[in-house]
Amino acid sequence: MEMQEREIKFYIEDLEKIAERVRLCGAELIRPRTLEHNLRLDIGDHELAHQGQLLRIRKDARVSVTYKANARVEGGVIARTEIEFEADDVRMVQKLFEALGYRVVVTYEKYRSIYKLGDVVVVLDEMPFGNFIEIEAPNNTLIEGVSMMLGLNFSKGMAINYLGLFEALKSRMGFDFMDLTFENFKGLHISAQDLGVQPADK
Repeated sequence: MEMQEREIKFYIEDLEKIAERVRLCGAELIRPRTLEHNLRLDIGDHELAHQGQLLRIRKDARVSVTYKANARVEGGVIARTEIEFEADDVRMVQKLFEALGYRVVVTYEKYRSIYKLGDVVVVLDEMPFGNFIEIEAPNNTLIEGVSMMLGLNFSKGMAINYLGLFEALKSRMGFDFMDLTFENFKGLHISAQDLGVQPADK
């Protein structure tokens, strides 16, 4: 399915407090906390990344393939083209793309909970390097309204994705591992300052 994705992402210090606010707003839990495994693919010398495109295979309770492109910031919100469909077998999908010349360039993991509040999707993400909330809606007005309801500082929304944060963090901290996994970050404490972000719930 092709659509225009419109969302904002915030770094969160106290995820449980934000989750409680989400529930108090009357949001419906549509997917409980689930571990996701993501494979980002590219071709040649990272040609997709250089063109601002993303190709991803995700496995959680299902398998999905996602393509994103044409990202732009509009009123503090990221808008971009998204094409996504479900598949049956993650290994077969990966083999297909590899046969076409694509390769997995990074693996990343997260625990994700998904809530629905009217036309708004609220996502709580636990990444190996910190906790985040994403708010996705058809328009900026809804996104700003829900952000305010949750007590978030809208000006601290992030225009960078998780892998962009990861690349900046690796450079800043001198990490030599390639994958954004819980195992690689075991025993490490990563602060908002390390990530170069500001908590939106303070």
